[in-house]
Amino acid sequence: MDVDENKVAEWQHFRAPDFEHIKTTLKNPVIFDGRNLYDPTQMKDLGLSYYAIGRGESVRKP
Repeated sequence: MDVDENKVAEWQHFRAPDFEHIKTTLKNPVIFDGRNLYDPTQMKDLGLSYYAIGRGESVRKP
């Protein structure tokens, strides 16, 4: 599947998504976290670009 966008809502089953799977399905794996649910260090370790809205802890993919 060739996906450009994947939206995550506030429902409970989205609080611990399969980031490895998400990474493989997106052309540019970027996470915008408006609820600050995810750990910036974990996102960096997974190789994802991560933007924690309002937190100031964003990680750009190298």
